[in-house]
Amino acid sequence: MESVYVVEPGCYLRRSGAAIHICRGKEILQKVPGNGLKKLMLVGYVSLTGNVMDFLISRRVETVFLTKTGRFRARLGIDEHRHVELRQAQYRAFENAASASASALAGRIVSGKLTNMAGLLVARARSGDDEALRIAAARIRAIVESCKAPGENLERIRGLEGAGTRIYYGVFGRLIKNSQFRFAGRNRRPPLDAVNALLSFVYTLLTNEVLSAIKARGLDPYLGALHEISYGRPSLACDLVEEYRCPLGDRMVLGLINRQAILPSDFIYRQIPPDNFIDEREMKEKRPVEMKPDIMRTFIKAYEEMMERKIKFRDKARISYRRVVHEQVGLFAECLLNPETEYNPFSVDY
Repeated sequence: MESVYVVEPGCYLRRSGAAIHICRGKEILQKVPGNGLKKLMLVGYVSLTGNVMDFLISRRVETVFLTKTGRFRARLGIDEHRHVELRQAQYRAFENAASASASALAGRIVSGKLTNMAGLLVARARSGDDEALRIAAARIRAIVESCKAPGENLERIRGLEGAGTRIYYGVFGRLIKNSQFRFAGRNRRPPLDAVNALLSFVYTLLTNEVLSAIKARGLDPYLGALHEISYGRPSLACDLVEEYRCPLGDRMVLGLINRQAILPSDFIYRQIPPDNFIDEREMKEKRPVEMKPDIMRTFIKAYEEMMERKIKFRDKARISYRRVVHEQVGLFAECLLNPETEYNPFSVDY
């Protein structure tokens, strides 16, 4: 058992020998063997003792704390990777956001993201004979070509990314074939409807996958090419997750909704809050929609099944999507060490 998610409200973790017990009150909900445990995701309010903390640190178990809505809160830090040469290459490449190397990498990241978006729209347009999806895909593909143009500066690339993303989410609702759900546009912090809540949650899970791979490789997660430096934000993870949002995150959410594996009754709804909040705590308390614990478990189970699904990857044997993420981060690291090598984002043949 490599990854374990704790989503039950009011749980606490207790150590028992070489295992961790997930408890609520006097009841043991799950016994997790320490051997083989690599990642522990704690969702909502979960408490743990110093004994458990020592256990996790000594076994180098990556431990991530998320809010009930799936937003990243904190990570239990282990000592940093010792690959100094790789980090030096990363700092050289991105020390100047306006440099040609930073702009080129940002352009590849954006072109990969938008190519995946266009590919999904074309596939769904073909199966549903939807001309609006075809037109949107053509517009996005035109933007992709601009991203590849030599000499594009970073601000221009960011603008192109924003334009392509707006086109995509402008027709995203047409991909939803379950009339019980509506999508009027992308919103977050906090998500205002069930579809956006699902998208935000799966994007957070994917970002943490990428962040884990980045740290395992020895890169600095806080310095990226596309996303500017912001205190506490893992900009490189935000960069490299872009290529997975559509082919993994969006397709999974659409699949669950369209198969009616998730229903509107699986969410808690509140009166829509004001646009401005006093602080982060008020935003959490007044969020308009969130998943109920039971459906969150269903969602996480579907996510884990997706990440363990195997595909043919480049010239390699069939590997899981989770392994693909690690391979892609490895390719990105090689491009930093060998600048003449071009980074190719992950793409899906729809």
